Order: sequence, then C-alpha cells, then structure tokens
Amino acid sequence: MAGKRGVVSGINYPGNLARGGVRRPRRRESGRGVVIAIVVLAVVAAIVIAGIVPRFKARAALKTETRELAIPTVAVIHAKPGDPRSEIVLPGNMQAFADSPIYARTNGYLKTWYHDIGSRVKKGDLLAVIESPEVDQQLDQARAELSTAQANFALARTTAERYQNLLKSGSVAKQDVDNAVGDFEAKKATVDSAEANVKRLEQLQSFEKVYAPFDGVITARNTDVGHLINSGAGSPATELFHISSIRKLRVYVNVPQQNSASARPGLRAAITLPEFPGRHFSGTLVRTSESIDAVSRTLLAEVDVDNPTGELLPGAYAEVHFQIPNAAPALMLPVSSLIFRSQGMQVGTVDSGSRTVLKTITLGRDFGNEVEVIAGLDPGDSVIVNPPDSLVAGELVRVVSSREGDGQGTSGAAQ
Repeated sequence: MAGKRGVVSGINYPGNLARGGVRRPRRRESGRGVVIAIVVLAVVAAIVIAGIVPRFKARAALKTETRELAIPTVAVIHAKPGDPRSEIVLPGNMQAFADSPIYARTNGYLKTWYHDIGSRVKKGDLLAVIESPEVDQQLDQARAELSTAQANFALARTTAERYQNLLKSGSVAKQDVDNAVGDFEAKKATVDSAEANVKRLEQLQSFEKVYAPFDGVITARNTDVGHLINSGAGSPATELFHISSIRKLRVYVNVPQQNSASARPGLRAAITLPEFPGRHFSGTLVRTSESIDAVSRTLLAEVDVDNPTGELLPGAYAEVHFQIPNAAPALMLPVSSLIFRSQGMQVGTVDSGSRTVLKTITLGRDFGNEVEVIAGLDPGDSVIVNPPDSLVAGELVRVVSSREGDGQGTSGAAQ
C-alpha cells in the first residue's frame, strides 16, 4: 500500500499542485510560451514589414515616375542646309527675234506673188510684183524733162562761155555776159531738179518689186493677184506679208520683285514647252527693263534662245527656269516642326540646358512636306519635331532622338 501511495502520490493532481506539489514542469511551459510569443511577434513584424516596405518603395517610385512624367519628352532634329541656288519657274512668251509687216510703197495692182505662209526666205528674195503704170508713165515723162533740161543746160553753158570770151575783147557788154552766166546757172539747177525727180520715180518704180528685208519665215499673206494696192503703212493700206526671223527667239518673262536683284544679263536659263516633254532648251538672259512695273511689281526680262532647226515657234507659251544664287544660306525643316501662333511663324528649339527656346522664323519656299527657312534659325539649333500646343519658352524637356529630318537627332535627359 505504501508503495502504491507513493506511486499514486507522484501523480500530478491539481490538489497536489495547490499544496506545493511538483512545480518544475510549469516553469518549463512558461519559458516555452515566451519563446513562442516572441517568435509569433517576429513573424507578425516580418509580415508587416514585408507588406509596408514595398508600399513605401512603390509610393517612392510612383512619386519619381510622376515627377519624370511631368517633364515632357520631345524629339529634335537639325535643319538640313538648303541648296545654295534656288530655282524659280516663270511663264514666258516666245517672240520672233525680228518681226515685221510688209507694205507696198507704190500704188497699183498685184501682178504676182512668189511665197506663201510657211515659206522660208532669205534676205533679198522676191516676194511679189506690183503693176503701177502711172508710176511708169511718170518716170518716162520725168526722163524726157530731164533730157530737155540737159539740152537747155548745154546751150546755156556754151553761150555763157562765148560771152565771157567776147568780154575780154570788149565785143559785148558786161550786162550781156552776166545774163548769159545767170541763165547757165538757172539751167544747171533745172537739170539737178529733173535728175532728182527721175531718181524719185525710179525709186517708186523699184517698189513695184517687194523683197524680203531679212532671213525668216512668211507667217501671213494678206493679198492675191489682182488686189488693189495702196502705198504706205496707214489706213486704208493693207499689209501684204508678215515675216518673222526665228533662228533666234526672244522669251519675255516677268521676274518677281524679290528676285529682281539676281536677274542680271548673262544669267543662264532653261526653257521648257508642253509640246516637248522632258526637253530643255538653253537660253541666256540678255537684258531687262531696269524698272519694276508699278502694277504687277515685276521686272520685265528678255531671254534669248537659239532656234537653228526652227522647231520652236514664236507666240508659244514657255516656262523659264532660272537658277538664282541665294543671298543667304537657307535651311530646310519639315512642316511638322512649325508652330502657328499670333506672334508669327515659330519653331521650338532646345538649348544646352534642356530648356525650350521659341524662335520666330521667316519662311521662303514651300515644298509641301518641307519648307525653306531664310531667317531666324541657326544651323546648329536642335529643333523640336511635332511640338505640343502647350509648349512655352524656358520649359524643361527630355530630349530623345528622331529619325525625321536629317537623321542627326540627339538624345539626352532632363537635368
């Protein structure tokens, strides 16, 4: 029994604990609980830290990203150098180098003509013959009167010589000698007058034959056999023929005032015509009017072009291409870089500090996708492509490269 009590008494009853029984297991359990609590707290703290730290990092990253996104990103290019010579194309009117109407200088009827329109003639070629019997009769009469005057002149000269010889011997009076000499002088003047009249009528008779005044082509024939011909170039006279010299043609163009300073004699030009597609005819500017037309604000210029084959025709419409040297080097920009504002035409550029600079520019020619800038822009400027409407001067930007333009875009980051 006693042994059994000992065994029984070793059992951990609550009563035994209350009466100061075995205490060591309770302390062990208490220490273990503290450890567990600490571990639990550490795990909870780790979980909390693992959840909070990424949030802080994400918030910081978001703040950084927001700050970076607040800086606009722009693409820049460098303007391409323009052609040192610019071409202007102007409408021109082709005219014959020499152009003349041909009138008759004597009255009569047209007897015959020898050349029609399109005929190429040489200087001195006979074009037509006019019958003028009145002139022929007047010439015959004038020649007869000249013969009479010459006979009277010969008699007066002989008489004057005789009287002068007789005066030496005192056979005649001095008055008679003076009368004979005076009659001789008068007869001489009559001969001169008759000769002049004959020459005049001979000249009129020579006008019965109409000749070409220069090498050229007959462009009009306004008469026919039997037509009554009135002399002179005024009404009611009628132009018989019209002749044009086309071995060299004149092309008249009106040069705009802004290009007039470059339109100087010797400037080469290329002539194109719609009936000769793909062909260019060489010409030279030979003279200008040296005066700006007050109405059209243009300078009249003459360009001469050789036409040895005669394929170019006077009166035709032509386009004249001038290669004019530029007074200042121009720069080429895409139209997407232009800013249209009330201050005028502008472009946005980026300086070395990644700050925007708005520059007012002056445009030259418009080529569709590109424009020519003749003032306001430097060759080394970094020009913003597709600038935003909100772009202002002094704004901090982020620069990225662009393939547009000359392909020399730069890259960088905002400071």
